[in-house]
Amino acid sequence: MTEENNQYRIDKQLARRSFNRAADTYDGVAELQYEIGDRMVERLDYIRQQPRRILDLGAGTGFFTAVLLKRYRKADIVALDIAERMLQRVQGRGGWFRKPQCVCADAETLPFADDSFDFIFSNLMLQWCTNLESTLRELRRVLAPGGLLMFTTFGPDTLMELRASWEAVDGYTHVNSFVDLHDVGDTLLATQWAEPVMDSERITVTYRELRTLMRELKYIGAHNVTAGRARGLTGKQHMQQLAEAYERFREDGVLPASYEVVYGHAWSPLNKHASAANEVALASLQPPGPAGSHD
Repeated sequence: MTEENNQYRIDKQLARRSFNRAADTYDGVAELQYEIGDRMVERLDYIRQQPRRILDLGAGTGFFTAVLLKRYRKADIVALDIAERMLQRVQGRGGWFRKPQCVCADAETLPFADDSFDFIFSNLMLQWCTNLESTLRELRRVLAPGGLLMFTTFGPDTLMELRASWEAVDGYTHVNSFVDLHDVGDTLLATQWAEPVMDSERITVTYRELRTLMRELKYIGAHNVTAGRARGLTGKQHMQQLAEAYERFREDGVLPASYEVVYGHAWSPLNKHASAANEVALASLQPPGPAGSHD
């Protein structure tokens, strides 16, 4: 990993604490997140599949867990999130006789057996993973042959105005680094997913004042949890400098916040286990590295 990439590495423990703190405020400010999820749900109208077991990956407070419960009335649904307090909110979803199972775990190391699910639904979670390739391999492991993965994530232009404004203030990282759509698609192919489909769109949210945007990011748990962040509290002087730098983006009396939304879906291959065996066989044929070498 390059030094620059290491600066953007996610601190998972800090992310967990941030989302735990946001459990009570998330629903009140997550309009954009729910709009993006709704657009993904609309795409299910074109998928002819009746899954028996579904994983809501990065379920948050369970808004879309409830949507999936209603849409797939015969399916067992598991809501997984890294934050325990988010899952406490999920437990209130569903009817008296049918509630989701809640599992607190990291998406990069799933506590499930191979082929456990027929459908994985993930709205705006993948950007919080430290290694996209290993995460996609893990998702493929738990998805049965012929199963569907459908997800959204953010692309590199997300919060580009905020990133540029912070760069004018100091040299620390303040906004996550997001993976390009084409790189996500290439990683799906590299991890042996079948028929991946990728597309993206730009959504711009406007604000009268910068502090409203900053408050919303805080209330959804999107704190700066990168390795290259500044330690300690951000002072009033830095915030004032940030606000002044952001003003150059103001148009028609409002400040824009851009979001590049990446949509993707792919299938677990019907010959999944044969493909995995071939992958292991090919790896065993690779020549060993020089004596004494290490990564």
